[in-house]
Amino acid sequence: QVQLVESGGVLVQPGGSLRLSCAASGSIFSINAMAWHRQPPGNQRELVAVISSDGSTNYANSVKDRFTISRDHAKSAVYAYLQMNSLKPEDTAVYYCNAYSRTGRYWGQGIQVTVSS
Repeated sequence: QVQLVESGGVLVQPGGSLRLSCAASGSIFSINAMAWHRQPPGNQRELVAVISSDGSTNYANSVKDRFTISRDHAKSAVYAYLQMNSLKPEDTAVYYCNAYSRTGRYWGQGIQVTVSS
């Protein structure tokens, strides 16, 4: 089992920046990749960015050149970060951290990001 906890979501003005953090605990040795998804109001959940265990990354076209995903390790946790720059109102969504592991796929509880003036 892997537990995920997100933090960092707030209200930010268009053009602003925000950094989301995700802390994974539990069976972290089984984690292969970590990702961020988001679900805008009234829309389906969509992939934002993913980072593999070898550090390779992939992004949705809508966030390329604005968002950066990264990961870090500690003794008993794995962390995934999403640096979001040049935020737009259409980036408003609930953001979910996601871990792909050998034991399954795990989700965080989600965190609200609102981009509005």
